[in-house]
This record gives sequence, structure tokens and C-alpha cells, in this order.
Amino acid sequence: MSRLSLSRRRRHRGAMPGLGLTLGLSLAWLGLIVLLPLAAILWRSVSLGPGHFLAIGFSARALAAYRLSFGAALAAAGINCGIGLLIAWVLVRYEFPGKRLAGAMVDLPFALPTAVAGIALTALYARNGWIGAPLARLGLPVAYTPAGVVLALIFVGLPFIVRTVEPVLADLGHDIEEAAATLGAGRSAIFLRVLLPEIAPALITGFALAFARGVGEYGSVIFIAGNMPYHTEIAPLLIVTQLEQYDYAGATAIAAVLLATSFVLLTGINILQGRERRRLGQG
Repeated sequence: MSRLSLSRRRRHRGAMPGLGLTLGLSLAWLGLIVLLPLAAILWRSVSLGPGHFLAIGFSARALAAYRLSFGAALAAAGINCGIGLLIAWVLVRYEFPGKRLAGAMVDLPFALPTAVAGIALTALYARNGWIGAPLARLGLPVAYTPAGVVLALIFVGLPFIVRTVEPVLADLGHDIEEAAATLGAGRSAIFLRVLLPEIAPALITGFALAFARGVGEYGSVIFIAGNMPYHTEIAPLLIVTQLEQYDYAGATAIAAVLLATSFVLLTGINILQGRERRRLGQG
């Protein structure tokens, strides 16, 4: 082998080891940390038998908990898409006093213990709370209703939307907006036809992250939900209830249904995200 080829190999050598070693370590770590526990859940649920599994995993109480968990997570993630996009736009495009403080407030749900968040939200939105009392007089109670569950999930999911959209907005700059404006496009047309297609993949990613966090959220929800079976009981709480009753088979069955449904929904969201990226690449 010539000296020129050796020098080229040394020049293109990366800081990390080759594909074989890095891929093997990555798969081994994912297998131990992620796949092995999930496989244990699935194996335990299969060992129950079809009849027992269906009776527990698809009971009326479990179905009500699934509807609340997935419905509230979808609603909260959808609301956060609008609110998070607006907040990211303000943080990227404008300079104002207290901007760094506002940015730190966005990350507060990451650092705040979820139980503390649940207690604070309950105190504010209960029927005797500062915000809950006037809403209750208007016939709009929040705490101990499904609306309270959605509110808690909005709180914990907002940073995912803001932090995934923010860098994309920062990279766009003002040039494409000015170019569209010179061609006669209005503000709504610029946003819908120029900016939104560029932001869409990041927005879908943030939606998926917020949705996934919402489905599995426990600490911030149990205080404000009220935890009434068939009404405000979320699926993670039902799993914990089964464990407290030493019904490990029931907890495993409910966890397996929750896992499978989440996997299907997240796979669909990832497919949609991939299509958006390919469409942008072709455009």
C-alpha cells in the first residue's frame, strides 16, 4: 500500500471507532436498557394466556383509563404545538427585557419534580384556588376533571415543542420572509406556504415527544386528576393500583396494551415525519 493511500486513510479516520464496534456497543446498550425490560413485560403478558390477558387488559375500567391517557396526551400535545410554536417564535425573532428569564421558564418543567408541579396546579385550579374559583363559578371546573389531566400534560410537554422548533426557526432567518413579501405575499401566506413547511418536521418531532411524555406521565397528573375510576383515572395510575394490590399479572397486561398502543402511534408519527422530510428534500 502506497504512502499516499495510508495518509488518506489517516486523514479520514474519525475520532470514534468504526461502524462495527460502535454499532455493536449501541445495540448492546439499547438491548440491556430498553429492549430487555420491554421484552420481559411482553413475555409476562403472553404467559397469562389469551383469555386472561384480554379480560384484564381490555376490561371496562382499563379501556376508560386508556381513553383518558391517550386522549389527554393527544389533546395536550396538539395544544402545545400552537402555544410552543408561538413561544419559540417570540424567543427567536424578538429581543425584549427578560428574554433569558423567559427561556429559563420554558425549561422549568424539565427540572421541577412532577409531584411538585401537580400540587401547584391543583392548588391554583381547585374550586377554592386563585384561578379555579372564578372558573368554577362560570361552570368550568378544572381540577379533578379530565380538563385537569390535559392541563398537567400541557405543563410537562410544552418544553419539547419549544426546544425542537426553536433551532429550526433560528436557522431560517428573515431572508425567505423578505423574499416572499417582495413577491406580494401577505403575512398569513408567508407563514402557511413558506415557514410552516420548513417547521413541520421539527413540529412533528416535538409533538411526538410531548405525546410520549404525556402518555407515561404520572406524578403531575394524580394530584389534579382526582383518580376516579372510569372518569379521571389514567392508565399509569391503574398499573400502580394493580401493583399495590399485588396483582402483577393485571399490571403487566395493562402495561403491555399501553406499550403496544404507544408504539403503533409513535411509529405512525415517525412515518409522517419522514414523509415531511423527504418532501422538503425533494422540494
